[in-house]
This record gives sequence, C-alpha cells and structure tokens, in this order.
Amino acid sequence: MSTANEPKKQLSTAEVAEKAGVHRDTLLRWLRAGDVSEPRRDRHGWRVFTPKEASAVVSYANSSQAAEGKALELQDQASVTASFERLRKIDWDFRDAKTSYLTHGLHPYPAKYIPQIPNALIQEFSTVGSTVGDIFCGSGTTLVEALLLKRHAVGLDANPLACLISTAKTSRLGEGDKDRLVGLGQRALQLAGTIAVDDQPTLFPSARFVSKAPRPDSDAIQFWFDPFVVEELAEILSWCQELSTIASRTVALVSFAAIVVNVSRQDSDTRYVRRQKNLRQGDALRRFAQVLLENTSAVEKLSDILEPNVTCQVFHADVLTAPKIPRLDLVVCSPPYPNAYSYHLYHMTRMVWLGIDQPGFKKREIGSHRKFSNKGKNGATIETFKAEMKSVFSWLRGVLPDGGHACFVVGNSIIRGHTYDNAEVLKAAGESEGFAEVARLNRNMKDTSKAFNPRIGKIKTERIVILQKKGVSYL
Repeated sequence: MSTANEPKKQLSTAEVAEKAGVHRDTLLRWLRAGDVSEPRRDRHGWRVFTPKEASAVVSYANSSQAAEGKALELQDQASVTASFERLRKIDWDFRDAKTSYLTHGLHPYPAKYIPQIPNALIQEFSTVGSTVGDIFCGSGTTLVEALLLKRHAVGLDANPLACLISTAKTSRLGEGDKDRLVGLGQRALQLAGTIAVDDQPTLFPSARFVSKAPRPDSDAIQFWFDPFVVEELAEILSWCQELSTIASRTVALVSFAAIVVNVSRQDSDTRYVRRQKNLRQGDALRRFAQVLLENTSAVEKLSDILEPNVTCQVFHADVLTAPKIPRLDLVVCSPPYPNAYSYHLYHMTRMVWLGIDQPGFKKREIGSHRKFSNKGKNGATIETFKAEMKSVFSWLRGVLPDGGHACFVVGNSIIRGHTYDNAEVLKAAGESEGFAEVARLNRNMKDTSKAFNPRIGKIKTERIVILQKKGVSYL
C-alpha cells in the first residue's frame, strides 16, 4: 500500500506511449510540435513523466488520434524520404572499419556481421531509451551496439553458447570482478610455469600434471584433444565455475570457450577436420590466461562507457516457438542462411566441455548445412526456410508496434546446386504476415568474410532488407 511520503513513479517515454496506445514516435512528434508538454529530463538526458503528465498525454491521444489517419502519413512523407536517402548514402561495405573494438572480439563466432551495420540501422530507426531486439542474436553484436547508443537491448537465440557469449559481451563488471578475473589469469600462468615440457624443462620440473577436476564423459574429448590438454582444460573449467559472481563467471567461461577449438585437434572454427597442432604442456593454461586478461580489459572498458540504466536481456529460446519476450521498438538481425553453416557442428567441442545439449540444439538450428544437404525425404529445402521465416514474422506481429521496423541482413543460399535469393524469401514471408518492404540495400563482403563450406561457395554480397509492420505507418 502506498503512503503519502512514497515518491511518485516516474514513467519513461516508451511507458507513456504504451499507456496512451500510440507508437513511441507519435509521442515524440507531439512533444516536438508542442502538442503535449515537455516533461523534465533526468541526469542522463532522458524524459521522465509524472503520473499527471502521463494522464495528460493519454487524454490528448484519446481526443486527437482518430483525426490523424492518412494525413499523418502524408505529413511525414518528406522525413521518410530523407531517412532512406541517408541510408542509401552510407558505404555499407565498411571496408576499412575496425570491427573488434570493446567486447566485439571476446569470442570467435563465424558468420557474424560487423557492428557498423546494426549501429547505422539503430540510429536511423530508434531513439534513445527505446528497445532494440536481435531475434538471432548470435554473439551479441547488435546488443552491444544498442547499449552503446543508449537503447535497451533484447536478444534471443536457440544456441545456448550464443546466449552465453552475448551475455558476457554485454556484462558489466561489479565490485571485485576485475580482481577475481585477473587473479584467475595469474593462477593459470603460475600452474603453467610448474609444468615440465619435453624441450623446455622448468627449474623445478614436476610430474605430468593430472587434474582432479571432472571432465565430460564423451568420446569426443579423447578424439579431439591431446590427453594433457584435457587435464589442463578440466582444471581451468573448474576454476571458472567456482567464481562467486555471475559477471566474473560468465566472462571466465566465455574466455575458456574461446580457446577450446584453438587447443583441440579441430582445424579451425570453419573447418571440421582433425590435424595435429604441435601443442605443448601448459599451452592451454597460457592461452587461457592471455584471452582472459584481454577479455577482462574489454569488458571493463565497456562497463565504464555504458549508461547505468540501459539494460540488456538475453533469452535462450527458439524463435519458432513464439517465445514471450519484452515488446520491441526495432528488430535488427541476421538470420542463419540456409545451407551455409552448421553451428552445432563447429561449436561441438565447446558445447561438450560446457555441458550444453548439443544434440538438442542440432534439432532446432535454422539453416544448418547438415539439414539442407540431406537429400533424403527429411532433408530441408528452400520451402523449409520460407515456412520458418513466415512463422517468425507471424510472431513479430505481436512483438513490434504498428509502424515498427524489422531489418534483416542476409545473403543468397545455394541448395542442391540452385541459388536462392533469401531477400525475396524474407520479403514474401513478411508480406504474408502484414509487413511491407520499405527499402533494400546492398553491400559487398570482404574476401575473407563468411567463407562457409567451400563446396557450396563463398558469400560475396549481402542485402539489408528493411520491412515495416503495417497499421499506423510512420514511414
């Protein structure tokens, strides 16, 4: 029960717009035009409404909204044209742009898009304090950029490893977290220094290191890792799991996952074949320490930059099951391309070490090369992808407001020798569920980017497909 001395609740622009039953952009337009009174701003420059001010907006909405209709669309047509002209003037290739700043380089993640793409789209189609979602969040690129631009971020992915990486990349270090992580890195280096190697003995050589920590009971461990690497990884993992705070533990586990393929017999993140790497005892410990210290520094820098009241939520969820998430003002994402990549396969060793249900994710993965290369009756086709995207847009209708935008970055797919234009697939799927394509932009890929399976070709171009939910249209 509230009391007379209890402070009145302050409402954000998004909350007031929702109470008034209008799009956030409509409320901002009314404020700029002086149709409703400007509230005060907090120390971060964000508008905060009192309950009385919010009620005044609701009253104005009830008296004026019916009169807007088509006239509002015509009134804003000039700003719409200017918006898309600005987008078309951008050099979307971003060839010389730095892409691994702050936490963007925390963990390897093949086929991720560069941060400059979501950054530009977020700036154009949202405002400070709005909520930006990435429904295929992968390694969290969109989420980091949304936070940097003072937007709330919501990400979801069916891949548990992707969710872990996204959470780490958007984490804020709390009191003592840096010391915990630095101490863990030093602990790894100290142990590495006591382990004898054949060609470089230590001053006080010890017997071969054997960890008492548990390790996964999987044939994959013996197949993909040298025995001494297994001992070192088991020890490191046990240390990470013992950390007392969520932020420090998450950053440590992602740093652990980042080195797993590197110290395995798997060729690389994009080649699922075995090869010997001439690893020595202590290498896994030293590489973990290096990555952990670099990642700690990156997360610390991000923590210092971010506004304290912008939030990020990451949901482990399958978008095809219509998960319940917060309402979004904008979606910016890059869906998995059919037949391009199998995340369940190339991340398999990481998932095994982290105790992730890799077979379960394999069944849910959209676009998996394994699924689309299957020529049997259960093999996926382009119709599979069309149906999946139709389901996604059906769900998005309940997540985005009328006039809200969904931006997709996508390339073509080659399935059984035929090339399919995924931009057209997205357009058709969106239109069937009440979305309209309002712009399509092209970009060229770097020669080293998104090289998936060489047998199905290399992606050289991408399209940025911008769709808008129909209803009260502001663009």
